[in-house]
Amino acid sequence: MDEIVTFGGTVTSLERARSVEDESTRFLEMVGERVRAARSRKNISRKVLSEMSGVSQRYLAQLESGTGNISIILLRRVADALDHRIEWLVGEEDPYTSEVHSVTSLYRQATSEQRMRVLEILDPENPNLRRSGRIAFIGLRGAGKSTIGRLVADQRHMPFLELNEEIEQASGMPVNEVIALYGQEGYRRLERQSVERIAATYDSIVLAVAGGIVSEPETFNYLLRHYHTIWLKARPEEHMGRVRAQGDERPMAGNPAAMEELRNILMSREALYARAEAEINTSGKGVPETLAAVSEIVDKRGFLKN
Repeated sequence: MDEIVTFGGTVTSLERARSVEDESTRFLEMVGERVRAARSRKNISRKVLSEMSGVSQRYLAQLESGTGNISIILLRRVADALDHRIEWLVGEEDPYTSEVHSVTSLYRQATSEQRMRVLEILDPENPNLRRSGRIAFIGLRGAGKSTIGRLVADQRHMPFLELNEEIEQASGMPVNEVIALYGQEGYRRLERQSVERIAATYDSIVLAVAGGIVSEPETFNYLLRHYHTIWLKARPEEHMGRVRAQGDERPMAGNPAAMEELRNILMSREALYARAEAEINTSGKGVPETLAAVSEIVDKRGFLKN
């Protein structure tokens, strides 16, 4: 029999399997209880819920008794019929006995400024001391992060870094090889380590990060807490035009739908980019005009005052 040796003794694979089974049973019972309670609050019969959700009464009976291992698609139908979010049925917090869900709902509706204030209250360490004099530019490729970042750094006599260059230095290989060898997961891990290492090394720095950093919640939240973030935004056509003006034809090469894909990426990330402390629309603006706008924000908001 397989064994796992622990500090407290030996745990057999059979005991581990039983523990997992017990945990699964408790989870199914919890989901069943929440469905039953939600149906009761809505004051509808199991038959009516079956008709509304398209899930059989027999399946619903098993679900409510904690014995039905329902698929995620069917559970979503049940949640919709009950006017519930599916996470209300499976999440650790019960929305009717915990304030977490109501707070989460209010947070979703809050502006980026309100969200930042909430985070500062929940994480009371002085945010300006935590961010010190570190500035990070975020946004899609072609927004001007590197160009403006270098100029701001020169203007303020600060060091400038490209995050991808730091990742390449740490890994000893180009970013495309990192992704080919370790996958996106490996790249994101190095990205997080580099963001943390730079924050630990520099109190004053201008950093340009890759556009996809917002897709990794832990890394992006760390960036928001430890750097003053500025979103450089532009119209999709300008993003594409600037990249091509740099001599890089890859965005369009062999892909007639590239522009539509770019619009979709920008749309999907817009709410995440908007979490930055400041945003500057660079559309139709030259480098001097954008640099002046960035400098005004840096001075007005005291990004470099400790």
